[in-house]
Amino acid sequence: MYVIITYDIGQKRVSKVCKKLKEYLRWTQNSVFEGEISKTKLLECLAALDNITISSEDSIYLYQVDNPKNIKKKVIGLEKSFEDLFL
Repeated sequence: MYVIITYDIGQKRVSKVCKKLKEYLRWTQNSVFEGEISKTKLLECLAALDNITISSEDSIYLYQVDNPKNIKKKVIGLEKSFEDLFL
């Protein structure tokens, strides 16, 4: 399946969440990750995020798309690739 994960995390935990999400998905913008992932890997990722975040302070939004052909992505302006910045 294809997923998009966005987050609003307390400053002390942002780098841990970002690092964990990089293990599973592609970093496309600040606080946004997306990509293909199996259900098993997604559950593993969410469990890891649950161990890092504080539910009363942080929020994670998960958008799931079972058929990625249903997504049309249009970038207006500069398309960022954070992975290229750090390689």
